[in-house]
Parts: sequence; C-alpha cells; structure tokens
Amino acid sequence: MRVPSTPDPGTTLSNPVIPGFHPDPSVCRAGEDYYLACSSFEYFPGVPIFHSRDLVHWTQIGNVLDRPDQLRLPPGSPSSGGIYAPTLRYHDGRFWLIVTNVSGDGNLLVTATDPAGPWSDPIRLPGVHGIDPDLAWDDDGNCWCTTAGVTQVRLDPHTGRTFGEPRRLWSGTPGAKAPEAPHLYHIGDYWYLLIAEGGTERCHGVSIARGSGPQGPFEPCPANPILTHRGTDHPIQNTGHADLVQGPDGSWWMVLLGVRPQGGTPGWHVLGRETFLAPVTWSDGWPVVGELTPDLPRPPWPLQEPAPAPVREDFDDSELAPAWISPRSRSAEHCTTKERPGSLTLRARGESLDDPEVTFVGRRQQHLSFRARVLADPAEGRGGLAVRLDEQHHYEIEATAGEVRVGARVGSLRSSVASRAVPAGPVVLRIEAAATRQVIDARQGPDTVTLGLEDADGTFTELATLDGRYLSTEVAGGFTGRVIGMYAATGTVHFDWFDYEPLDADAAASPSGS
Repeated sequence: MRVPSTPDPGTTLSNPVIPGFHPDPSVCRAGEDYYLACSSFEYFPGVPIFHSRDLVHWTQIGNVLDRPDQLRLPPGSPSSGGIYAPTLRYHDGRFWLIVTNVSGDGNLLVTATDPAGPWSDPIRLPGVHGIDPDLAWDDDGNCWCTTAGVTQVRLDPHTGRTFGEPRRLWSGTPGAKAPEAPHLYHIGDYWYLLIAEGGTERCHGVSIARGSGPQGPFEPCPANPILTHRGTDHPIQNTGHADLVQGPDGSWWMVLLGVRPQGGTPGWHVLGRETFLAPVTWSDGWPVVGELTPDLPRPPWPLQEPAPAPVREDFDDSELAPAWISPRSRSAEHCTTKERPGSLTLRARGESLDDPEVTFVGRRQQHLSFRARVLADPAEGRGGLAVRLDEQHHYEIEATAGEVRVGARVGSLRSSVASRAVPAGPVVLRIEAAATRQVIDARQGPDTVTLGLEDADGTFTELATLDGRYLSTEVAGGFTGRVIGMYAATGTVHFDWFDYEPLDADAAASPSGS
C-alpha cells in the first residue's frame, strides 16, 4: 500500500507531500536516499517510515515499532496517547530513532542498519524527561538529547545512560506556549536549535536560535517565528513541528506538519496533521522559509515518481501491508489473511467501535473526497466498514446476516441512523466523503459522509448522509485524523477486498489507491 504524492503535470507539485494523518515528521538523509518518520499515537504498528529519492514522492517501507514487545499500548491507553514525535537520524552507518510512548514506557531508542527493518528492541531512557526527544552528535562523538521545554542532557545512545542533570537551553519567544519539537543541527559555523512553539493548533509556528556549540548559549533569530500562518486565512494552518534537510543539489528544505481546514467557522480539519514540504534559503546565517502553498514549486532535480498503487487490496499476501493500522494492538488470533486465502478475517474482541479493544484494521484517509468499498461476509458474525476518529467519534455501516445498518457515535450520543434488510450472503458496503467546495453558510461543515450498499449490478443505495464536522479534531479533540477500515463486533467477519480511491479534485492531485 503506497502513500500517494504525485505531481501535477505543470510546474508545481501537490503539497502535502504525505497526505493524511502523518504528523510530526522527522527526516534524515543517507547518501542519495531520504527517510522520514511520523507519530502514530494509539495505533499499532507504530511510527510509519517512508523512503524517497527526491523529497517529493514518498513510499511507506514499514513501521519502526512493529512487534508487540517494542510497542506496549495497554487497552486503557486513551486515543491520542501512545507514540509521540519521533526523531530519525543517520549517524555512523546506522539509523537511530528516539521517541516517546506516553502510555507507559516513556522515552525509547531503537536502531537499525536498514530503515525498512527490523529495528532493535527498545532501549529505555529513564534519564530523559519530556516529550519530543531529539538526537545530535558533536565533533567529539558526544550525543546530545534535547526535549520539549527545551532542555538537554548528554546521552550514551548504546546503553541509555545519561550524564548529569538536564539543563535548560532556550524556551523560544517569551510568552509563547509549548516550546517543543526541538532539533539541533551543526551547519557551517553555528549550532542551530529549531523548535515549534505556540501550541499545535492555529497559533503553531517555527522558531530558531543559534550558538557556538551544542550546549549554547543560543541567540534567537530576529525574524522569529521563521514560519507561521497564525492570524491568516491561508489554506494550510497549524504549521509547525519542522525538521531541516538538504536536497540532492545541496539546497535546504523543511518538512513540517500542517492541516487543511474546510467548511465555515471555525474551520474543521478531518485528515489530521499532514506532512508538508517548503524551500529554505539562508540570509546572514539564518534560515529563511519560502512560501508554503498547496502548489509546491517543482525542485531543480529529477523527480522519481512511482507507479500509481492499485485501488484494490485483495489481501492475497500472508502479511498486511505496512499502511494498515489497528488501535493499540493486533494479534494473529483476531486478524489474519491466512484463514481464508484472499480474504482478511477479523475475529471480534470488543462489542463495538466504542470499545478500546475493538478488532479494527484501517488505513488513513488521505483525500478530502474519497470512496471506500468492501465486500463483507458477515455469515459468522457482525461487522462492517467505518470512518474512525476515536472511540467516541465514528460512523459505520454494519452488516449481519440479513440486515445492514448505519450507526453514528458523537461524544456521549450513540444513534442507529438507518437500516435495511438484505439477502443473506456477502454484501458490498460503501462510504463516500464529499469535501465542501463552496461555503454558503458560516456554519457549513467540512464535508459530508455518505454510507450505503451496492447491489450485485453496482447500483448504490444510500442509507444515510452525515455531517463530517463531528469526525474532526475541532470537535473530538486530540492529535489524530480519520482512519477508514473494517471491523468485527461479534463473531467472525471475512472481507474479500477493500477499495479506496480519491474523488474529483483529489484525484488530480494524487493517484488513486495507496
């Protein structure tokens, strides 16, 4: 399953470069190759990792934390808990990733010689406090770990031992909240400390300071914040949590997160925080971030566009592709492609999508408008197709033997919206989202979500159309985005195939499938 990011045929490319719920990007370069990792929060496997040769087209090659002994997310861990803000670095012929599991294990460090995996068992870091840990090595070989706050401690990355007490370096703009996401770089004559500040909502921004050594003292850039869209009507908002990298030609670039609000006031984003790319130049020893727009100027090097991925997933492989995720855990006992060849078999744990232990397998929604379809066989149970934000915010179309129904959960309200009798046997379930393209009412939501079923001849029967704002971060809170997938609520449900494709304008921005 590939994350699409195909350029338009003209002189610009589509931004975000990794669409959908892919926040807190961290990037590193190893020779001619680029690798990027993102936060994954309550989902397993954790920390999706991507590869690129051109900084524009990214293919997911795995997940860093893909074994239960690497990623412990207890059933009681809340949505938007779990894995926060990794830093990915290439040093001394090895890949290093440091990350925080806020749901139990604290800060962890793993390594690999191949970023596609396998990654090592985690080294726990009891002496590293705070979230958003960063790694940087000085010319003497010392490793410095900097965390949100912004504080720093020297670290032995091989053992996890720390030396001395953490010391505060710089806290960003006076009065700005949440100085976080620190990254430390040695570029030219200076050590640069890049941070996010203002909170990860509409006031998010990127600021930077520099000093003569990794421990400072640091002087702030007079142009801080060097990037923010706060107080503007820009289509990309919440810009921050950035990382710097050099392009193939030696130019500098920034990856960062942002959101694309839709609808009226206050604006709702449903895809989560996405990964964007922006050009960087230098003036008087300070980075200057170029304009961040949905149409990214084509960089001055050859692009390596991958072939579009197919719309359909037939579940023919023995293992699920790395883009498939599940809340908190996923065991072969409850999720397998081996029981019925060519099908995904889900066996229920929780009784509904309200349950933190529900058996659910999904993929991130990556387009403002999309269509998802599955062929479900509920003869041995009850389950279906869902749009999930968390346990309290989801829409689903569910099948049992002889009936299909639409359900909705918004906060404390749980509703059975519609139902229809169907012949016994497999049934095609369908969900579509249509983005709001023209706001005619300040209260208009970001999109509509339509749920229904298809007859054998392909005729679509709509059962319900629901307001998409209730599956947005602005309503639900938290840090994630929508995930589209299949679930089992009772017994066993088999899914023969799953389709996902963008619709209308989204289809022009990136290829269908993932």
